[in-house]
Amino acid sequence: MRTNLITIPGEDVPLDGAFYEPMGGPAAGAALLFHGDMMNFYVGAPRFLPPVLTELGLACLAFNRRGHDVLGTRAGRAAEGGALQRTHEAIADNRAAAAWLAGRGFPTPVVIGHSNGGMLAVRHVADHPRTPALVLLSAHCGGRHLVPRASKAGLLARDRLDEVTAQARAMVAEGRGRELMLLQGWWYVASAESFLDLLTELPDVLELAPRITCPTLYLRGDQEPADLYPAEAFKRRAGGPCSVEIVPQCDHFYVGREHAVAAAVAAWLARMLPGAVRGAA
Repeated sequence: MRTNLITIPGEDVPLDGAFYEPMGGPAAGAALLFHGDMMNFYVGAPRFLPPVLTELGLACLAFNRRGHDVLGTRAGRAAEGGALQRTHEAIADNRAAAAWLAGRGFPTPVVIGHSNGGMLAVRHVADHPRTPALVLLSAHCGGRHLVPRASKAGLLARDRLDEVTAQARAMVAEGRGRELMLLQGWWYVASAESFLDLLTELPDVLELAPRITCPTLYLRGDQEPADLYPAEAFKRRAGGPCSVEIVPQCDHFYVGREHAVAAAVAAWLARMLPGAVRGAA
């Protein structure tokens, strides 16, 4: 595959990414890849999927939202990254990436998202009903249930959710919304306004499911809790056909199971889009 580092014009800052093109002829279609929380375009699924997807003849765009990694800097000392992320910014960044891809001749790409990127992918496809296929890789539930469930599972605020929420609200009221708070669980640090955004602004994948009419693959590792990653419930509510695949011996980040996940995604896409891909890898 041909790989080019690219820059997407964003609302406030440019978005970095990589554009992968298949060898041996023009692309049959494209895939838009959304990374997970605190991740980026060069780790996890956005890294290990493009070699398989380009063999199917799909060009791939993987990119960083403003909420990539935990914290980072660009050409200066101003902080950016996942600890400061806001949902409306993530939705806007995904739209900017889709517009970039449309400008290269791919107005209706397959959408693939991992974890938080999967939750955002549901929202994106609900807003873009011409999407030909959706792949949800351990997409979390989103909505107002996410933070309590994640904290109960040992992430985010853990057993201090009420205390952390009160602290965040007080900081925002004092005009200190962008100041950072330490959290007990992964991802360990968040601004006050970002934490409150998680509580109230996340799209709810089950509420959006009836609006998803394209074929969907919802994949989850067998070590992941079904209440956080509700593949079966999404299938029951989806407005179109939905396949569920549970990968054995597999955690949330697919460590050591990348090949199995990539093979499952490629095989499903080859079945769902027989006229738009070159065949299973």
